[in-house]
Amino acid sequence: MELAVESLETPALTKAQLAEMLFDQIGLNKRESKDMIDAFFDLVTDSLVDGNDVKISGFGNFQIRTKAARPGRNPRTGEPVNIDARRVVTFHASPKLKEQVQTAVIGG
Repeated sequence: MELAVESLETPALTKAQLAEMLFDQIGLNKRESKDMIDAFFDLVTDSLVDGNDVKISGFGNFQIRTKAARPGRNPRTGEPVNIDARRVVTFHASPKLKEQVQTAVIGG
C-alpha cells in the first residue's frame, strides 16, 4: 500500500499527518491511528534512550553515539568553554532510501 504525501501543506511530515494518513488510507479510526503513531515513536524513543540502535529495513538506522567531553569556544566571544560529554542520535539512510531520494531528484 502506498501512502500519498503530495497533498501535505507543509514541507515537514508531522505525527498528526501520519495519523491522518492511517485514518484515510488504511481505515483505522482516528483514535487508533493516533495511538499507533504514538506507540511507534514511543518504542523508537525508549529503545534509543536504553542505548539500543533502531534499524528500520529499507529506511535506515538510528544509532546512539557517545561524544566525549572536549574543549571548545564561544563563537561570539572567543572565550574557551568546556563541552560536556553527551549522547547523540545519528541517522544513516539505507541504500534503498538513498536510491529513492536520488531517483526523485533526478527524475523530477
